[in-house]
Order: sequence, then structure tokens, then C-alpha cells
Amino acid sequence: MRIQLSDHFSYKRLLHFVISPVFMMVFTSFYSIVDGLFVSNFVGKTPFAAVNLIMPVAMGAGVIGFMVGTGGSAVVAIALGEGKKEQANRYFSMLIYAAALMSAVLSVLGIVFMPEISRALGAEGELLQNCIIYGRILFAALPGFVLQCAFQNFFVTAEKPGLSLKLSVFSGITNAVLDFVFIVVFKWGIAGAALATAIGEILGGVLPVLYFSRRNSSLLRLQRTRFEKKVLMRAFANGSSEMVSNLSSSLVNILYNFQLMRLAGENGIAAYGVIMYVNFAFMAIFIGYSIGSAPIISYHYGAGNRTELKNLFQKSLVLIGTGGVAMLALAELFASPLVEVFAGYDAELSAMTCHGFRLYALSFVIMGFNIWGSAFFTALGDGGVSAAISFLRAFLFQTVVVIVLPLLLGLDGIWLAIVAAEFLAVIVTVTFLMLKKEQYQYT
Repeated sequence: MRIQLSDHFSYKRLLHFVISPVFMMVFTSFYSIVDGLFVSNFVGKTPFAAVNLIMPVAMGAGVIGFMVGTGGSAVVAIALGEGKKEQANRYFSMLIYAAALMSAVLSVLGIVFMPEISRALGAEGELLQNCIIYGRILFAALPGFVLQCAFQNFFVTAEKPGLSLKLSVFSGITNAVLDFVFIVVFKWGIAGAALATAIGEILGGVLPVLYFSRRNSSLLRLQRTRFEKKVLMRAFANGSSEMVSNLSSSLVNILYNFQLMRLAGENGIAAYGVIMYVNFAFMAIFIGYSIGSAPIISYHYGAGNRTELKNLFQKSLVLIGTGGVAMLALAELFASPLVEVFAGYDAELSAMTCHGFRLYALSFVIMGFNIWGSAFFTALGDGGVSAAISFLRAFLFQTVVVIVLPLLLGLDGIWLAIVAAEFLAVIVTVTFLMLKKEQYQYT
């Protein structure tokens, strides 16, 4: 069934369109999950802690891809909705080239300063050496990761979400197979884990370049373009919420690690790492739905079709709410077997992690509304509101509660910090949705 952005979307058609981005994000989350799985079970607890310390830094550097992808795809989709296909392709090309250049600069800086970054995170001794090895290899592949993140959004805008899913599956499987080969067979340890991830990310970034550089059946194609500062700034401003969200998440994860090191030592960092791996897979569903639905919203907003905008708004709220309840039920039911996959070799670590995850999972009921709400305003071109939701949710609220709650509840305060932060954020999201409904006419 061919689905176009201009279609009317029933529940069936909407789910059919967004299912590829959902699975795409789940497979993308496998990069860190698979690394953690193999490192924790075949390399050791200290290298596992190193992965957990460095991964937020790498994800923070990759924020360029999320910002260009989400903010840029909204700009491109609105141009398509206005019937300006040539302009849309020019914008698309310029944004991809800019992302590649900026990520290359960050890649060099990360490789050079990785020892200093690792020490600043509190690593020393064996942990420091593992952080440097893992971090330098990841940063060498940063341009591939950034482009992969950007193309995930542009594939949906180009009406080719299925291709994005296939590439993500291919990259994810490549990463998993190479993790086994490099870690289990060749015994390369943490360097093998990093190398497997790097190769998967490079494939995920380069293959879309090859596709869009040639004649294809999608709405977009890479071509010669010119630098347009206003368009770049508009895309950055529009995607600032995703930049704020991802960068804030990285900074907050670092803060979590500091608190956990203080309260529970290396076991605490390992437990949080496991919870984050499982959380990535659950949260990827909300992010994937947001990525898949955003270009549709942008298109109909650009086309002035307020009736379809209202339809998408109402159906999205129902799907997000239903999905949140279902994910909470699954998380509570399967908490123990999910944790055992990563930490079954250590009974104390497994018990701590399972208890922490059951508390953390309470956030799934409301998390989706905040993720989708921020993406919704990005799709409408309102980067300011989107950034405000993301900043408050991902940084300010979490920073405050992860400092305050442990003082009152000890280690449980860290696991419940996300629940408190999401609750505060959903109040903000609902407030903005009420305040902006007349301006955008989505109710």
C-alpha cells in the first residue's frame, strides 16, 4: 500500500506509515544495547562501566544529526506541502552537506581530547584506559552516526520510511554480528565493541548518501546547492528542541553517573547502564512514532489542511496514551528476564537493576506525551515551544530531581527521578497545547 503525505490518515494508514520509523529507531538503539550486552557478559564490569560513561558523550556529539534531521525535515516537508519541490531538494542537500562538515570537525576534536574528557567524567586507572579506547573509535565514526540520524527523518519526508527501516536493520545486524566476531571470537575486548559500532554507523550514514545522490523514486535527491544561512538557521532553530533534548539527556546521564558512583559505586553505574539499554528500546517506540508522524503534520500544515491536522492530533493522542499503558505493563511483567540478559552473571547487580527498572518504568505512561508534544511543535515550525518542552523535560526538571530526590529517598530517588521529571514536563506540554490550539487550529 503506497501512502503519500497528502493522504487522509485513518488509524490503520497512520500506523502503517509510522511502523517503519518505529522499528528503525528500535534497531538504531541496538548500537548501544548490543555493545552493552557483549561487553557486560564477555569483557567485564569495568569495561562495561566505561561504555556507560562514554556513550552519553558520543550521543551528545551526535546531536547535530538529530537537530538537522528533525528541524530540516520540517522545513523541507513544509516546502513540499507548498508545492516547491526544487526548493525542497536544494534545502535538503545543503542541510546534509552542513551536517557532514560539522560532524567531521567534532570528530577530530573528540579524538584529540578524549583523555581529558574521560578524566573529567571521573575515570582513572583501568577505567580511564577503556574510556579512551572506546571513545576515540566512536568519535572516528561520528560523521557516519550524524548522517544516519539525519537521514532517518529525511527518508520519512521522502515517503520512503521502509528504506530507512531496511538500512537500520542492516546496520544493526552488522553491528551485532561484528560484536560477536570481534569480542567473542577475536577477543578484542572493548576495542572490538567500539569497532563493531563504528562500522555499523558508517554503513548507516554512507548508504543513504549513495541512494539520494542517484536518480531515485523518492521525493528528494542530493544535488548541487548553495549555502543559505537563513534556511540553515531556521532548520537549527526548528530542530533546537531535539538538540536540547539529546544534549540535555547526555549531560543528565553524566550527572546520574556521578550520583550513582557516590551512592552505589561501580555497581550503580552498571545498573543504570542496563536500565538505559532497556529504556532505549521502549523509548524508541515513542521517538519512532514522532519521527514518522512529524512530516505528515508538517505537510498538512504547509498545505493549510486544518481538518487533517485535527485528525492527526486526535489520533496521535489516543495512540500515545494506549502505547504508554501497554509499555508500562510489559516493562513490569518482563523486568526480571530483561535485566538477566545483561546482569545475570552477578546476583547483587541483577537485584539492584531489576528493582530500579521497575521504578523507572513508571515514567512510560507519560513519557510519550512529552516526546511527541515536542516533536509536534517542531513539525509545525514552532522550534521555540518545542525547545522549551525539551529543555524543561530533559535537563532542568531531571537535574533538579536527581539532586534532590536521593537526599530524601536514597538510591530509590535516582530511579524515581525520571518519573518526577516526566510528570512535571507533561504539565508544561499540556499547557502549551492549550495555549497554541487557536494559533495552529489542531483542535
